[in-house]
Amino acid sequence: MNTVNMSSSEHLKVLREACKKIAPVWPLENFVAVNPYLGHADQTFESTAQTLAKIGGIQMALPLSFYLQKIKEGRITRSDLQSVLSKKSKEKTKVDDFIALIESATDETTGVSTVATLADVATQVTGKDWNRFATSRMSTWAASYFDDGQASWAAADQQAALFSAWKFEAEVDNTTDIMGLKGFRKAAKSLPGDPVKAMDAALQILEMQANMLPIYLHRLLLSVGGWSAFAARLDWESELNGGKDGKLMEFLIVLLCWEACLFQALDSPKLRVKWLTAKKSMVLTSTPSEINQQLTQKLILQEAFDQAAQREIIQKFKEPKAIKSLSASQVKAQAIFCIDVRSEVYRRNLELVDQGIDTIGFAGFFAFPINYVPIAHDQGVAQCPVLITTGATILEEIPDKKTHEQARKSRTLKHQVQHILKSFRSGAVTCFSFVSPLGLSYLPKLFTDSFGLSRPVPHPDHVGLKDKYMKLKGASLNVATHGNVAAGIPLEQRVQMAKNALNAMSLTSDFAPFVLIVGHGATTVNNPHASGLDCGACGGRSGEPNAKVAAAVLNDRQVRQLLKAENIHIPDTTVFLCCLHDTTTDEVTIFNEQEVPASRANELEELKTSLAKAGHASRTERALRMTTKGKVDDAIMRRSKDWSQVRPEWGLAGCSAFVVAPRFRTKDLDLQGRSFLHSYDWKKDEGFKVLELIMTAPMVVTSWINLQYFASTVDNKNFGSGNKTLHNVTGGVGVLEGFSGDLRVGLPIQSVHDGKNFQHEPIRLKVIIEAPTEAIDAVLEKHSAVRNLCDNEWIHLLAMDDEGMVARRYAGNLLWEEIGAVGV
Repeated sequence: MNTVNMSSSEHLKVLREACKKIAPVWPLENFVAVNPYLGHADQTFESTAQTLAKIGGIQMALPLSFYLQKIKEGRITRSDLQSVLSKKSKEKTKVDDFIALIESATDETTGVSTVATLADVATQVTGKDWNRFATSRMSTWAASYFDDGQASWAAADQQAALFSAWKFEAEVDNTTDIMGLKGFRKAAKSLPGDPVKAMDAALQILEMQANMLPIYLHRLLLSVGGWSAFAARLDWESELNGGKDGKLMEFLIVLLCWEACLFQALDSPKLRVKWLTAKKSMVLTSTPSEINQQLTQKLILQEAFDQAAQREIIQKFKEPKAIKSLSASQVKAQAIFCIDVRSEVYRRNLELVDQGIDTIGFAGFFAFPINYVPIAHDQGVAQCPVLITTGATILEEIPDKKTHEQARKSRTLKHQVQHILKSFRSGAVTCFSFVSPLGLSYLPKLFTDSFGLSRPVPHPDHVGLKDKYMKLKGASLNVATHGNVAAGIPLEQRVQMAKNALNAMSLTSDFAPFVLIVGHGATTVNNPHASGLDCGACGGRSGEPNAKVAAAVLNDRQVRQLLKAENIHIPDTTVFLCCLHDTTTDEVTIFNEQEVPASRANELEELKTSLAKAGHASRTERALRMTTKGKVDDAIMRRSKDWSQVRPEWGLAGCSAFVVAPRFRTKDLDLQGRSFLHSYDWKKDEGFKVLELIMTAPMVVTSWINLQYFASTVDNKNFGSGNKTLHNVTGGVGVLEGFSGDLRVGLPIQSVHDGKNFQHEPIRLKVIIEAPTEAIDAVLEKHSAVRNLCDNEWIHLLAMDDEGMVARRYAGNLLWEEIGAVGV
């Protein structure tokens, strides 16, 4: 059926389905990890790999040479290959024959789609790269339309609807005429002003048939995948807050109209013949029978590599472990860390240097999803996972009102001065005046920045505030009004939040004298993706505000009194300390020392000494993965302030496992900073409500992180952001690689590769849960999205038995298989 015979509503339905295949990407200010395959989670990993390879030239496995090297190293064993071949290969292929086949094969990875857009066809016909030109023009317009305050001069009308803003731009932009598209502006002007009618007109001009439309629309979105993902994020947030989607659909209509206008501007008999051939090819490509045989081989190797990784971690748990927890009287402190893989290194070292400290793993927003408003700010920021909506609005404050007002005025004034200075520096005429007389005054700062004696830019949380104010600021729980928004947390809500958090942490009794709530953030400079190193559970921001709010609530005497009715008795001697773990320097800062009685000063100093020792041990361990010169501590500190450093830390590179079990199961294991660790005791989980929460939130988020690193490794061109040294921030929302092109998504190549070897190897997340498989099945049955992740092999689910051994593997369709003694 020709699309001419389809109604507008039918067109829109197909457009919406295509848009749902595009995963969102968050802006630089809160660059959180996202699963780039999110729209394909209802399909198997293997079928998605075949689809994306055909439509977008996207790879979901590394070249054959990578896996051959792993076979030579012994990482992938013959038994791993045989196990996968017996399941995946239709024919009974022997391991030796398979290895010989791939050794003799030529790696044909091209990254070229078999589905052509009109711009692709026009490029073939004319010899001019119209696809690159179209991407450049779309990106230039989108950067202006979505600009978040970076540009000094507004080019696009941000108040207009997306399609209307583009149409106006296309009608007046002479660039198309200069490049030889004489009829482009006329074609754009002839399009209807209504986006739905314009969509119908564009499809009629391109003469698209219904059976080729889904694959063509998907290909169009992937052709400008970065900006498509950015528009998808706007829809995501709108729907999360009860609104509607539509931004990405309008963007797709713009892409359709661009193709139609290009077709009219270059119309010729040869173009029409080639375009007809391309459309016929779309129909053939959409059939499931066409399989990329070499990709199938790579996917077998990838599966074997994943199985080898499972075998390795299963072996770590092969010895039953007795419970060796300290008695309540022996525990000096309990430290609650984010489940982040970087915390695994610090937690292990902290427990080694001081055996009187127990650590707990929990999502780094600590079950306090707040909207945090810093001093002198009108708007707050969401300090919670992007999967959920924010809760209470919390105002940052200095307890002394006079001092608070001084800090507010100081920060406001500095912001105004900086704004004026920026305008002066970037003005068309004043920029020359700025460089000539004022340029020399920057020399001392340039010198100290270059030699690591100072930071090139202030820490984001410190901008506009003097050090004396930084030490005083905290979070206010008091009910108040901020603009038109209610702020603070009423007492009843504080009690409920405290109860929920402590139950989820399995921490409802035997409280230590000190309980540290340790958020985390990262100290880097000259790094557009800096927020990607902060806490994903806090929306790509530092976990400091959440730690402060959690500690304030749990230190509240009224809250503690009311918690007794919930059978949670917190001793009067217990002090909750709000802390921040800097994952770049491995320093831990305590913010509320003043709440510790003077009589316990020695205990506090002993605790701080242990934190310092753990920091040194962690820096020494992490330095093995980095090129460091001189003393380890000095070298690591230097990296955090070095504006030329492209690898200030490795972030979550290497993340490949998520263990949900009591801490004593992993306490003596060196998991090499590659595992998320969530503390959980199923025997205390009435009705398995906490298990459900873990599997539907932290497990999903950790799979997002793992798959973002996976995708940035196997195909950095499409799902990464390329070379960090070539990045240019655009619109204040993302980066381009160079001066033009599509918005880049994912991680820079420097975040996963050290120049010689991969620091992140593509291994799908292994989730190990200590809980009855019946309880796990119940969660999977209730939540289809979570079940899809497991059934379709986006993650590998394993179950731990009561002796602490990984005994069963999820085989899909709510079935489990026993794991043998060798862990395969």
